[in-house]
Amino acid sequence: MAKTTFDTNPVLLQTQLKTCEDGKLQLPDFQRSWVWEEERIMSLIASVSRGFPMGALMSLKSKIDTGVVFAYRPLEGAPVAAQMKPEQLLLDGQQRMTSLYQSCMRRQVVSTITAKKRLVKRWFYIDIRKTLNTEADRDSAIFAVPEDRKLKENFDKDIVLDLSSPKLEYEHLMYPLNQAFNWDTWQEEFGDYWIAKGKSEMREVFKQFKNDVLKSFTEYQVPVIALGADTSHEAVCLVFEKVNTGGKALDAFELLTAMYAAQGHKLRDDWLGDEKSENADLKLGIQKRLAIYGRAAGQAQGILANVAATDFLQAIALLHTKELRLVAIADPSKKESEWPAVRATRQSLLDLPLAAYKKRCNAVRAGFERAAKFLRQQQIHRVIDLPYQTQLVPLAAIFAEIGDKAEHTTNNDKIARWYWCGVFGELYGSAVESRFAKDILEVLAWLDGGPEPNTVTDGILRADRLLTMRSRLSAAYKGLQALLLREGAIDFRSGQAVDQIVFFDEGVDIHRIFPKAWCESPSQKISPSIYDSVVNKTPLSCRTNRIIGGYAPSLYLGKLEKGKAGTNGQNSEPPIDKAALANYLQTHCIPVPELYADDFAGFMKARQKLLMAMVSRITGHAAPTTDEPADEGEDIPTAMAHDSGLELVEAD
Repeated sequence: MAKTTFDTNPVLLQTQLKTCEDGKLQLPDFQRSWVWEEERIMSLIASVSRGFPMGALMSLKSKIDTGVVFAYRPLEGAPVAAQMKPEQLLLDGQQRMTSLYQSCMRRQVVSTITAKKRLVKRWFYIDIRKTLNTEADRDSAIFAVPEDRKLKENFDKDIVLDLSSPKLEYEHLMYPLNQAFNWDTWQEEFGDYWIAKGKSEMREVFKQFKNDVLKSFTEYQVPVIALGADTSHEAVCLVFEKVNTGGKALDAFELLTAMYAAQGHKLRDDWLGDEKSENADLKLGIQKRLAIYGRAAGQAQGILANVAATDFLQAIALLHTKELRLVAIADPSKKESEWPAVRATRQSLLDLPLAAYKKRCNAVRAGFERAAKFLRQQQIHRVIDLPYQTQLVPLAAIFAEIGDKAEHTTNNDKIARWYWCGVFGELYGSAVESRFAKDILEVLAWLDGGPEPNTVTDGILRADRLLTMRSRLSAAYKGLQALLLREGAIDFRSGQAVDQIVFFDEGVDIHRIFPKAWCESPSQKISPSIYDSVVNKTPLSCRTNRIIGGYAPSLYLGKLEKGKAGTNGQNSEPPIDKAALANYLQTHCIPVPELYADDFAGFMKARQKLLMAMVSRITGHAAPTTDEPADEGEDIPTAMAHDSGLELVEAD
């Protein structure tokens, strides 16, 4: 990153506010709205009235001659006529400048919020008597009144202070803060009012107030750090986040929105939708379209509900930077060291040209939709069951690039293998941008006959890792349950294969095979660290899980075999042939003899092998052997495993 240049200069507050009013100082469009509470505004005014520092401002010099890089807007309340090209953009200090401009310079009532976030309209005043009382707290001298300038109590029945006319302001010695920089007229009429009442000495009171308080406003200087016009987009983003630690972090989408807006394109409308558009797709927006795409009946949102704007832009950036790299590789005049990198970093998003975004936008949207269809084929139907949200980015980019080639069985099988290797290798938890870049190059080359991608060769699941998977926050844990359904797991009770309709209609979820109550019974005393392993879990319908209850497997299997006679045909369960039930169990990689025998230890060892064999079939890796402990920090102590008759099983 190039070195950032900046100047630091003190500027009169009045001058700075005037540049806001004139439009010479404006806000970059990624700045959020003004939201300060009235109490904070009054505290800021009190500090300025005493000459106390309020912190530095930070601005960015605009490239007026070459075109402003970011879209911009005036401070809230500044004249609409101020829509001129700004000389500087205010990065830090919006809340302070807007609060002071609206309360001390503008002649209109201020819209603000209370501590309870209720929208109110206020005029701000200084109590002259209190400011001249050296014993009084300055904060108590600053106050606000409603839009009608009347303070009331007793449920608004009694007026305790009426400032609804200038004469009433003079009478109560209450100075309107919107005259803080222009007191001449108010002072003259104030003097005339008191002379008429025979109290000309009140002019001296105001003179002292002007010297002690009002001059603090006109003489107040605020330090301004002005970043140079050549400051990079990334530096602007980083600086903005550093100085706005109290608010929501700024992401690349917001910064890019401001950059594209300066070129006449409304990125936010693309993503969130344009209510004014007559085109249904444009009115809905990409975010909403993805969120509802492929949802099942009764589902509010589909598998793509959590796709963020930055995810979408990352997929575009991957394809754009890949294209730049391939062009450079084809250029014989370019050395390998000059080939640009394929990237999906924040900087690559900030460097994404508008033309490149427009070129790839529709294809990437279609890529995400193809990704949703693919995930349904893998029996992943809900956001909560998605192993890695991050893996959607390269998955969508791959589908966007290959288009209709995704329909070819060979390509689809390869993509599935790559996907599951990423899940069971647990490769998308951190430092994902570098893997994205490798994926988009290597997977596409693999589909064209090249070597296996690194994600495929690295995506190995160790046998002992199964025993430490207990939380559905684990990607491999979620993946294992989806893979069981993909490979044809049949519900114990109904004998139905679980497609998308059955999944939602029957409330399929992850449940224990040896129930918790049985495992923790006095006769068993099996630790949760063992029975909560994914090895003891499988996807079942909620009705089947109710039949299992807390019984020993031998008992609930007997119940399933016998069936249940219902009342008036309600809640009846037909009997299940033992051989058929055994077949249902085997589709879940469940060792049947051990389950019927209530042999927990034997069941765990046998099922661990069966699950590893299933994973090996989809990843293409032989079931590995290892003596190394699992790396999730949840190892089952060897003594605990032996106490329950368990051993860490290695593949044959």
